[in-house]
Amino acid sequence: MISLSTPVAIWALTPGGADLGRQLNAHLANGQLYVAASVHHPGMVAEPFERLREAVVQQFGNYEAHVFVMATGIVVRTLADLIRHKSMDPAVLVMDETGRHVISLLSGHLGGANALAHLIADRLGAQAVITTATDLRGVPAIDLIARERGLMIENHDAIRTISAALLRGESIALCDPHDGLQGALGEATVHAVDIQALDRGCGPTVLVDDIQIDLPPEVLILRPASLFVGLGCNRGTPSHEIRELLDVVIARYGLAANSLAGFASVDLKADEAGIREVAEAFGRPLVFYPRDR
Repeated sequence: MISLSTPVAIWALTPGGADLGRQLNAHLANGQLYVAASVHHPGMVAEPFERLREAVVQQFGNYEAHVFVMATGIVVRTLADLIRHKSMDPAVLVMDETGRHVISLLSGHLGGANALAHLIADRLGAQAVITTATDLRGVPAIDLIARERGLMIENHDAIRTISAALLRGESIALCDPHDGLQGALGEATVHAVDIQALDRGCGPTVLVDDIQIDLPPEVLILRPASLFVGLGCNRGTPSHEIRELLDVVIARYGLAANSLAGFASVDLKADEAGIREVAEAFGRPLVFYPRDR
């Protein structure tokens, strides 16, 4: 969740931009001010750069958010080929050097740019400029809700289908046996369906489940962290052998790997490299229990 403690890079090109950048940085717990070498002077608490583009390329992935105190056009041209996907890009905001406006430019929801724009505006007396339609219309942002509920978005491109339907005031079909979205979308905009109905087509649809089934690409699939893997092995079993068996089990029972919450084994296996390597490959926690548990 984005906050004033989030690692933020502040970029400025002019003396006025540098002054505003210093003001902003005073409100941030983990901010770093970067200023053009032409306006940097001894004693300034900031990192100088010669070329904006080269400096941003080096630092873009090192911060959760970037605030550019300069013209929006400069920022767009600088970032054009650095942008990958809203699920991966850091938050990007733009401010004018007079401090009147703070614009949420990229990664408004998942990256937290919208939230950070409001926080900065509150501290500096600026106007937050938010352009995402769901925020402006007071419509639930499904991607933000999913993150808050601990649900992994499996197919981000389907978000637009759900958001568009909500903006039109249409009802959303929801298959949610785990109650992962209970109450989040408003009862008036949701009608429950069962898993069998998904094959027949239900219009704009969200599935919240840990099972793997073939669905149209426009169905938004959210994965709850509902599956835990218990692992045992003979001494010295390599990780690829463990992984192969896990893949077989997941496929056999039609489970979704994105719903794996973690791995567990008996404490006697705590030194098994194969088990540890599999957990690390999935990026999930690994816990060990004594036999009496």
